Amino acid sequence: MHAPTTHLLYLHGFRSSPLSMKAQKVAARVQREHPGVTWWCPQLPPSPQAAMAQVMQGLTGWPHDRMAVVGSSLGGFYARWVALQTGCRAALLNPAPFPARDLAAHIGEQTTWQNPAERFFFEPHFVDELRVLEADIARLGPGQPATPDRLFALLAKGDEVLDWREMQAFATGGSIRLLEGSDHAISDFDDHIDTLFDFLRLA
Repeated sequence: MHAPTTHLLYLHGFRSSPLSMKAQKVAARVQREHPGVTWWCPQLPPSPQAAMAQVMQGLTGWPHDRMAVVGSSLGGFYARWVALQTGCRAALLNPAPFPARDLAAHIGEQTTWQNPAERFFFEPHFVDELRVLEADIARLGPGQPATPDRLFALLAKGDEVLDWREMQAFATGGSIRLLEGSDHAISDFDDHIDTLFDFLRLA
C-alpha cells in the first residue's frame, strides 16, 4: 500500500486558469477535507517550455512518492509529462493527447475563458515546444508503463474538442472511467469527483 498523498498539483488547460470550475471544486474539497495537504494550482504561462520549467521549479523539495498531479485538457498532457519526470501518480481529465497538432490552429491572440478581458499571444514556436514534450512522453512512457494504481483518466465520449479514442489510448494501462456523454469541461464533474479523490488517496 502506498503512503497517502501529501502534496497535490493541479494543472489547468489551454485558455484556462486556476479559476476554472474543476480546479475550484478540487481546491475547495482539499481545503475542506484534507487541510494538511500542500495544494498548488499555478497560473501557467502560454509557453509550454516556460510552463513546465515553472512547474518543475515549484516542485523542488516535494516528495515524489507522496505527491500527485491532476491535469485537465492541455493540463492533462502536462500532468502525464510531469508524472514521467517525477514518477508521481497522475489523474487526467479529458487530456489532450496531441496538443502540438491541435493547438497549431490556435496561433495568435487568445483570451482566457474565465476572464475574456485577459489576453495572451500563442506563438508559433510554442507548437514546437509541445512537440518536444510529446517526444519526451514517447521516449519515457515505455520505460514507465502506466498502471491503474499510478494513472487515472476521466474521459468523456461527449467531448466536443477531443476524440475520446485518442484520449483512451493516451491513458493506456491506467484506470479509465469512460463517460458515455458529458462534455469537454466535464460539466457533470460533481458526479465523478468522488472517484477522483478515491484515486488520489489524500492524507
